Amino acid sequence: MGEHHVSERANEEQLQAFMRALLDDVAALERLLEEDRIESGVRRIGAEQEMFLVDRALRPAPVALEVLERAADDRLTTELARFNLEANLPPLPFGGGCLRRLEAELADVVGRAAEAARAVGADVLLAGILPTLRASDLRLESLTPAPRYHELNRALRELRQGDFRVSIHGLDELEMTHDNILLESCNTSFQVHLQVGAREFAPLYNLAQAVTAPVLAAAVNSPLLLGQRLWHETRIALFETSVDTRPSAREGRQHKPRVHFGDGWVREGALELFREDIARFRVIMTAETGEPPLAALARGEAPDLRALRVHNGTVYRWNRPCYGVAEGVAHLRIESRALPAGPTLLDEVANAAFFFGLMSGLAERHPRIDQEMPFEDAKANFFAAARHGLKAQLAWTGGRTLPAPELILTELLPAAREGLAAAGIDAADIDRYLGVVEERVRRGQTGAQWALASLASMAGQGTPELQCRALSAAMLARQQEESGSGGAGRPVHTWEPAALEADRELLRDSYRTVGQFMSTDLFTVRPTDIVDFAASVMDWRHVRHVPVEDERGRLVGVVSHRALLRLVARGAAASNGSAPPTVASIMRADPVTITPETPTLEAMRIMREQRVGCLPVVAGERLVGIVTERDLLDVAATLLEAFLREG
Repeated sequence: MGEHHVSERANEEQLQAFMRALLDDVAALERLLEEDRIESGVRRIGAEQEMFLVDRALRPAPVALEVLERAADDRLTTELARFNLEANLPPLPFGGGCLRRLEAELADVVGRAAEAARAVGADVLLAGILPTLRASDLRLESLTPAPRYHELNRALRELRQGDFRVSIHGLDELEMTHDNILLESCNTSFQVHLQVGAREFAPLYNLAQAVTAPVLAAAVNSPLLLGQRLWHETRIALFETSVDTRPSAREGRQHKPRVHFGDGWVREGALELFREDIARFRVIMTAETGEPPLAALARGEAPDLRALRVHNGTVYRWNRPCYGVAEGVAHLRIESRALPAGPTLLDEVANAAFFFGLMSGLAERHPRIDQEMPFEDAKANFFAAARHGLKAQLAWTGGRTLPAPELILTELLPAAREGLAAAGIDAADIDRYLGVVEERVRRGQTGAQWALASLASMAGQGTPELQCRALSAAMLARQQEESGSGGAGRPVHTWEPAALEADRELLRDSYRTVGQFMSTDLFTVRPTDIVDFAASVMDWRHVRHVPVEDERGRLVGVVSHRALLRLVARGAAASNGSAPPTVASIMRADPVTITPETPTLEAMRIMREQRVGCLPVVAGERLVGIVTERDLLDVAATLLEAFLREG
């Protein structure tokens, strides 16, 4: 939505006025197209860089406003969360050294942001999803304090008629509900723009839809969300659900989510997409629209079409049509939104070069991609690439289905080289950027694969919190490795797996709250279960405490090993023809509980004073973990070992 003056909650009259302006903008765009007043014969590229701000412990740092004030750079702006920033880069003519200039511009703006961040005790980290994010980072107080973000949150929740629901299944599973839109802030991307002419928009947009999957397969960089290993590019699944405004009652009525890939090839052009999105998706944001567009047209000027652009900013196609005006001339762009931020600036520009090269190199080979492959294949490819990365099988023209690496190496990279050369891109830059993609694919090491391999190498070492922090620390160090802070970094295909560090301060930061080390793989029983079942669970799982939940999943008690021993001592467990004792008869009802944010020292104090051997960890009424005496002994041993080793 950029810097539009978005209105706070609009009344019905304001919504109607904005809709009138929106329809006027569509009519004006139709005239621009009819009169051939959209710039053509020109190719320009652009990019938007989203980034995380992290503190010394590699956790989200909610200091965006302070960083922006210190950086004083017009290219930088806010994003949804206080721990995110966005950089908007100026467009470049597509040719010559544009890719090298794009990398230099990225290095400069990210470097300025990082310098400002360090002045307030933070840094900039590029990641599709930050490994160290926790659910507690996504509370409403993390929302950037700007009217448009609060209005977006209110409007989307109102449309949803309740909490947002996330369900993502990968190596692990994530099922959760959330009461605000900040799940969207878990995603950061590297969005690229390609300016195209009006008459060529439809075939080129369709081509973008087709090539997005193989480009994404080679670029995946987001395998973790809230500690769970999900898709290779989990951003795709998360974004589609985190702002899904469809009430559950309507999901069966073929209502489309606001984040979507599309449902068919484009037949006519950009106007077709704008009309569809206006017809399908309700207005959720209004803004001052200024002069009627027909007045600008009457003077021979290009209208701003502000209402159209504001509404377009609230519909999230993975390839989105964009209208703009530069130096008084109207133009159209294809905005590719699927690529993640990171792992390095060099990797990002390499991904962009691959996309731009394919758009140039395949336009003549496949002028009507819509007649060469079913749309359903392009859509299925997209989600296969997001799920599996380079392990995806991709359908392509001629009815072929190929492993992603084979399709990329044998067919698409050569086409991208031809496309960049035809656009006049410097030969050395073609080799530099497409060479990065080629080596990444040959070695099979995307950012996602590196992260998963790193976690596998750390299995059994430290806590999940420490492992995620080690990933983030390695990412940050290697992004800055070659060119200094804000530099391009060493590309991900050259990275060794991340390793745990025995830094004393880092360890201490990793055990400050119980949520950082609590056990979350829980086995529970119900009050009506027989005691023998609870005893068996304890024996099988080698645990001394089992939480008790009712039929609604609420914590109602805890069964301890000591309670079982007392029962046996009384002889109550013996079979004497009566009904066997149940968990309800021996559990400690209404147990003392803590939250994930409870400080570790406070948990230790509670255990001593209450004389309990475990503390269930709850969020609201929901059981999310447990901390036992053994857990605290392990924490103490780890910290003591690190202290004595550094001596």
